[in-house]
Amino acid sequence: MNESSNKTKDLEQENQEELGPEEVLESKDIILDDETDQEYDLDERITELEEKLAAAETQAAEYLDGWQRARAEYANARKRLERERSEAYGRASVDYARKMLPVLDDFNRAMANVPETIAQDDWFEGITLVSRKMESILSDLNVERIEAIGEPFDPNIHEALSLTEAEGFESGTVVEEVQSGYRIGDRVIRPVLVNVAA
Repeated sequence: MNESSNKTKDLEQENQEELGPEEVLESKDIILDDETDQEYDLDERITELEEKLAAAETQAAEYLDGWQRARAEYANARKRLERERSEAYGRASVDYARKMLPVLDDFNRAMANVPETIAQDDWFEGITLVSRKMESILSDLNVERIEAIGEPFDPNIHEALSLTEAEGFESGTVVEEVQSGYRIGDRVIRPVLVNVAA
């Protein structure tokens, strides 16, 4: 084995001795060119990666913008749906209350005109409870009775039937309530029918 390695070294020395100084420089230039090519390939690769990174960042910004818009649209839709649901509930409450009020009026008129003999019966107490239950249902719907007697006349909540002379009341003051009025919050369901002092 030693002999073969010695022979290889001898051949290399002979080859180097055969090469002149110009040929040795050319072989070194080839090695330098390979290193320059590798640096050039590396620069190209870095540029390519930077371009891909910029494209990915642009796409990520577009996705983020789209996601933020979708999130805002969802929040707006949810708020709109909640508002519409609340408005629908309010309209339904008003419609239901309007239908219940005439029945309640009839109950109140009937109970105001009950003869004493009937008012003493136990079954009449049950009728009174029905009237109270109807008022409780209206109260659960946030229906409030509008107070009128002694208040100044307000065309937004009162409907005048007549002007009457009344002692102890200033002109333009409600002196008598003919039919009760009701409201839900600020919304008048039914105005109060009143007589106003002249």
